[in-house]
Amino acid sequence: MITPSKRLQSLPEGVFQDLALAKGQRLAASDDVIDLSVGSPDFPPPAHAIAELTKHAAETNQYGYAITALPAFQEAVAAFYERYGVTLDPVHEVLQLAGSQEGLSHLALTFINPGDLVLIPDPGYPIYEAGVRLAGGEVMPIPVDPNTLHPRLDDLSGRDLQRAKMMILNYPSNPTAGLATRQMFEHVVRLAHQHDIFIVHDFAYSELVFDDNEAISILSIPGAKDVAIEFNSLSKTYNLAGARIAYAVGNPTALDCLRKLKSHMDFGVFLPIQRAAIAALREPWDGYDRQRIAYMERRDAFCGALIETGWEVRKPAATMFVWAKTPNGEDSYPFALDLLRATGVAVTPGIAFGPRGEGYVRMAFVRDIDVLQEAARRIGEWLKRR
Repeated sequence: MITPSKRLQSLPEGVFQDLALAKGQRLAASDDVIDLSVGSPDFPPPAHAIAELTKHAAETNQYGYAITALPAFQEAVAAFYERYGVTLDPVHEVLQLAGSQEGLSHLALTFINPGDLVLIPDPGYPIYEAGVRLAGGEVMPIPVDPNTLHPRLDDLSGRDLQRAKMMILNYPSNPTAGLATRQMFEHVVRLAHQHDIFIVHDFAYSELVFDDNEAISILSIPGAKDVAIEFNSLSKTYNLAGARIAYAVGNPTALDCLRKLKSHMDFGVFLPIQRAAIAALREPWDGYDRQRIAYMERRDAFCGALIETGWEVRKPAATMFVWAKTPNGEDSYPFALDLLRATGVAVTPGIAFGPRGEGYVRMAFVRDIDVLQEAARRIGEWLKRR
């Protein structure tokens, strides 16, 4: 008899699977789906990165196991991180990953023993909880304040802090689009030192920050390298999501531990992808500001169109997501499913990101403005009919 492990059984059934089924049914009836449920960039990668990938993919000696990162990749990451006021040792403080999801999924296996407590944001990205549960750890949700979008650290008891082995944070935040402040990170670093908590910061949206706001690396806070590592990715900044290349930076002892686990899990990232990533990180590119402006234009058009329908949504300060309360406080999953079936507009129910995501939906503005405005029009007409 084939039965899943207890670890797998500890994971909830993903609403993403049900949404995918509903999308498939809608597409079978027509091709009329506007998919705003997945945060996959629709802009092209830098031309010089594509050229480097194409060039080296044609070389027959590039198809062996990579095993480890090219030194030039680690050096390129260290140089890139100077923009955040962070100095990194390329050899000891940079670890290449096959996407930040991969690194985050292996994180708890590296550090967490059965029964260890991990603090995660609620709402927060699903892999944080899933990784901890697969490692046999316990999860303690940190409520995210719906107004500031910061973790309510004062809600944690002294016992919770004493028990906690690790805390995971994510700013700019997926799903809430919240931004960190230096004061908030300084508080986190103080708690980490006081209670011997290992801090993990997911910084994947570091370059998608709008309206002259600042993206803050936790490693720029004094004392953070002693207690923290940070994950970042080329998926969102350089639109290389399908290429699966990212990195973790920071505390060298922690990175050595993750490196040891990875040595048993994979054989490295395809060399032409590494070379494309080096080019993206190293070579001058005018796309940072251009892309940021394009996302802001989409955000403004989409949020403005939704507000015109009567759905009051908060304009995000970062990321590619609108995090919106459901009309009349409806449960998010039935709302998202009904919306998809009635209009062909796919959004992600907030419950997918934790109990405190209930009553919200996440919408990704990863389509052209005219498509986003059409999505808003359909949503508005549907809301009026209900």
